Order: sequence, then structure tokens, then C-alpha cells
Amino acid sequence: MVRGAERDGSRVHERWARLRFSIIGALLAAPPAKGALRAALVQLAAREWRHPSTDAPVRFSVSTLERWLYRARNEQHDPVGVLRRKRRQDAGVQASMTPALRQVLLEQYGAHKSWSAQLHHDNLVALAETRAELRPVPSYTTVRRFLAANGLTRRRATTTRQTDGALAAAARLEAREVRGFEAEYVNGLWHWDCHHGSRKVLTSRGEWRTPILFGVLDDHSRLACHLQWYLAESAENMAHGLSQAMQKRGLPRAAMSDNGSAMTAAEISEGLARLGILHQTTLPYSPYQNGKQEVLWGSVEGRLMAMLEDVDDLSLARLNEATQAWVEQDYNRKRHSEINAAPLDRFLAGPAVTRPCPDAAALRLAFTRSERRTLRRSDGTAVIEGRRFEVPNQYRHLSLLEVRFAAWDLTQVHLVDPQTGTVLCRLYPQDKAANASGLRRSLQPTAPEAGKPSPTPAQSPSRQARGIGPLLELMLDRQAATGLPPAYLPKDEGDDA
Repeated sequence: MVRGAERDGSRVHERWARLRFSIIGALLAAPPAKGALRAALVQLAAREWRHPSTDAPVRFSVSTLERWLYRARNEQHDPVGVLRRKRRQDAGVQASMTPALRQVLLEQYGAHKSWSAQLHHDNLVALAETRAELRPVPSYTTVRRFLAANGLTRRRATTTRQTDGALAAAARLEAREVRGFEAEYVNGLWHWDCHHGSRKVLTSRGEWRTPILFGVLDDHSRLACHLQWYLAESAENMAHGLSQAMQKRGLPRAAMSDNGSAMTAAEISEGLARLGILHQTTLPYSPYQNGKQEVLWGSVEGRLMAMLEDVDDLSLARLNEATQAWVEQDYNRKRHSEINAAPLDRFLAGPAVTRPCPDAAALRLAFTRSERRTLRRSDGTAVIEGRRFEVPNQYRHLSLLEVRFAAWDLTQVHLVDPQTGTVLCRLYPQDKAANASGLRRSLQPTAPEAGKPSPTPAQSPSRQARGIGPLLELMLDRQAATGLPPAYLPKDEGDDA
């Protein structure tokens, strides 16, 4: 039998109020004549009614019906509300939870928030064996109700590492509320993260490797801008994936990631800044801030990987091919429950703050790091990542060089102007075998007419020929102007023979 509580889902106090009002409502709509009220109440008391919770037949006495009638008749604004059952005065008090038990339970929860209610109860029982003030220990149900009434719910441990950062993150989560958010514009904010796959792939070397999925998600539209599987979570793969997402969807205004070493590498941070993208990172030990990515990973595992579970020799290339087909034909075109639209439709509908993406060469140059190196004047080289690179001789006057390169690709090393960041030239590694041929380029001037002295009108031809410095010339002229003889005794060179 379906009970009344299961039929309408209303609270028990509301069902009792409706039942009582339905019984005496006729007396309120058509009041009996004077002296006939008693007979009307007796007739109602003789009838059977359905219990609002159990649906069992139930009757009510004349005095009970009379009390309901007067209570409803005297209420002008809410005659149904006054017929609700009164709340017990000791409701929620839990008298069996003594002050000592409350204090111990609160301290226990503060130290172990990840414990279940059953575990808290069992530990109270164990403490009560040595502490008489805790006896008798209330039932598990009472302990569970006390925890729920005070908001002491079980919380999953965010990390097993008890570091200062982890403890600070846990304290912040306790003190600050968590709110959902959404960017107002398309490409206003991107989320990007990595996900370790649930299945291994077979490489060409005959090894089983766990692939890592790199993903970029637009916050406003929930569009998966780019998904690609890699064999490692490195800065090189981050730059590779971000470049493809930008070439597909345009440049965003901001991008959010976690604090992983690959996410915060110099090549990535400086590259995003050069492209005019604000790089925001989640707070340490706070993965919930990038929760939209976690929803995407759930779809990947629940739909994409589920359809590949019977593929025995899954390769990385095959997995990426299937992923591209799934994300473009299924995920981006399927209605998203939170935005009530398909991500692709919402992405195209805007409004957007998208900027055009530069070409591949500009992106490759953007995702590099800037470092300073000392120029070795003896052979005009600089050491980068343990290898020597030759600097063109027109820059031989520089003592410190600013170079841009990616640690994973030393085929693209550039010398840049430290003041403006303009690329001056490309640097190539030293080729000692080619240098052994003896061929050398002539030195190019570092400044106009460098190395050629410009004669002054005050200089005499003899002085210019002698190449005496201006300061010494001034001293000689002053000495001659005194008219004094030389302050030394001349001696013939032959006297020393």
C-alpha cells in the first residue's frame, strides 16, 4: 500500500493540518444553527478517516473536533496553519547528550573530520569505559542526529600530507564559503588541466604506459576547446596542447590551471603573458576551484573510455583519434544540463571577447623562457643548457645577453633586446668541425665608423701622426708654455754603449 507520506511528499505536520481542516471545514463554510453544533460534531466523530501517515482508519472524539473548530474559527489569516501539530518543546534538545558528551564529541570531530558517525560513536563507547562522566553513551542514531543538527558532516580528507600548505588550505575551506561561478563572455576564461587515464596504451616499443589527457575547457560555454592524450605531463606537452586550442578557438583573456610544475613552468607562464593572457592558478591543495574540469573527466571516463573497454591493443594514436571524434561529435554537441544548451551552440552564440590567434611560428616563439647569459669574448659564444651557441660578431660588445628558448627545443634559440623584447637574431650551436676549416668572417662594425679616430682642428699634423692622446698633448703644451728647461739632464745614447 502506498502511504500518504509517499504520495504527496509533504511534511507530516502539513498533512495533519490538511486532514483536520478537511474534517471541520464544512462547519466553517456552513455554520450549524444555534444548538445544533453538538449533533454535527457527534456525526463527524462517528465517521472514519484515513490516518495521514499510515492510511489506517482512525476516528476522533467530539472534544477533539470541537477544539479544532474553535482554533480554526478564531484564526482569520491562516486557519489551516493553526491546525498543525505543535512542535515538542524538547525537540532537538537530545537530553541523553550530556554536556560532557557534547564537549568530547565536538573535540573528537575537530580532530577527525573524516570519521563516519559510526566511528565517532564507537570511540565514545571506548572512552566511556575509562571515564564515568560519559556514561551512559547514547545510541548511534542519537550521535548521528547530533552531528547532523550541528552541521558536523563527514568531510573527505583533502590530502594525506600534513604540510603547512595543506593545513592552511583545510583551514581556509573551513572558514570560507565555496561558490560556483561562470565567466560572462566566451573565451573570457579557460580551464586547463591533466587527467591520468584509467587504461594503459601499448606503445611502439612494446611497453604499456598510462596516458595523460590534456584538456582545455571554456568556462562560459563549457566547450572542450582541445583534448589530447600524451605520455607525460611536461611543459612541452602543455605548450603543444595550448597552441592547438588557441589555433582552433582563438586567444582567451584568462586561463586557470593548478600549481603543477608543468603548468607553472617559465615557458608557459611567460608565453601566456606574451600572448596577453592572464594566467590564474588555483589555491594550493584546492582542486575544487577547477571543478568544471573534473566534470569533463567524468564524461571522458563514463562515455569515451567505456566505449573502448573491449579494445585490447589500444595505441596512443588510436586513442587520440577516438577522442577527437567523441569530443567534436558528442560532447560539444550534446545538451549540457547546467547551461541548458549544447556547448558548441553557446560558444557560437556569444557574447565573446575572443582575439585572433597568431601563426604557429609566433606561438612557438611565445612559449619560451627568457634568461641572461654571459658572452665569452674569446670566441663569441654563450652557454645555454650545457651547449655553446655562437653569437654574431656585431653583438660582440655586449657583456650580458638575453636569450629566449624552450628547454625541450634548442633548435630555436633567439637573441632579444632586453629593453624592448624584440628578437635580434637567431643563435646556432657551435660547429667546431666547420670552424676547423680556418675560414673566418670579417668583423662587422658595432657602431658607425668604429675604430677610426676623428682628428680635431686643434691638433697639429705632427701630433696626429704621433698618435699622442689628447690629455698628454695638453700636458706637453702647458709645460712648453712655462718656458722652463726640461727637468732632466739629457744624455747621448752613445754614452751607454
